[in-house]
Amino acid sequence: MTAPLATRSFRSTVALAALLASGCASWMSQLDAKKAAQERERYGATADFRIKEFHAEAQRARKEDGAKQVEFSRGLTAAILAEHDPRVRAAVVEVAAGFDTPAAVAICKGALEDPDARVRMAACEAWRVRGGPEAVALLAARSEADSEIDVRLKALRELGELGNEAAVPALARALEDPDPAVQFRAVGALRQVSGRDLGDDVNAWRAWAADPDAKGTEWTIAEGFRRIF
Repeated sequence: MTAPLATRSFRSTVALAALLASGCASWMSQLDAKKAAQERERYGATADFRIKEFHAEAQRARKEDGAKQVEFSRGLTAAILAEHDPRVRAAVVEVAAGFDTPAAVAICKGALEDPDARVRMAACEAWRVRGGPEAVALLAARSEADSEIDVRLKALRELGELGNEAAVPALARALEDPDPAVQFRAVGALRQVSGRDLGDDVNAWRAWAADPDAKGTEWTIAEGFRRIF
């Protein structure tokens, strides 16, 4: 059956509107892209754009030889020194963590002293990615010396993620901190590093850290049930 004239007219109108809308959307998208390019040229790239570019360049650099990676890392050094946005500096640190070059190491070290806590936290994560004895020493120092509690907690978390027993002395010192949040985070990190579970009793972990082989520092199923009931 042929649709009534009014119905056919309505459908045609809808189809035309959809076509126009699609064309308009495409045209608007091109206009927005052109405007964004003009604004980047006039005012500089936005933070999100710069972050995206750093990650894209890093992906390309990882496929290159050592000399190219050294050159790229030196470029990162210049970029982070000139960058005013903490989010972008944090992104540069994240990128640098994936390169084993002197410049990349220098970026990750220097970022631990950045004036913005977000960048210092990114540096803590970068050293967890890098790993090794130097990472333990630097994270331990940051967990004790930083002026921001969030950075200290981040450093303790990353020490736990490293799973390196060399972190035990620093984590044991954190158990003596007057801040309960620091104590709690140190307990969690010690649980990861030691592979043991002594519960959340700070004193039990203090005893274990003082003498890991001492009798009574092992967590048992019976102790677990006793605490529950």
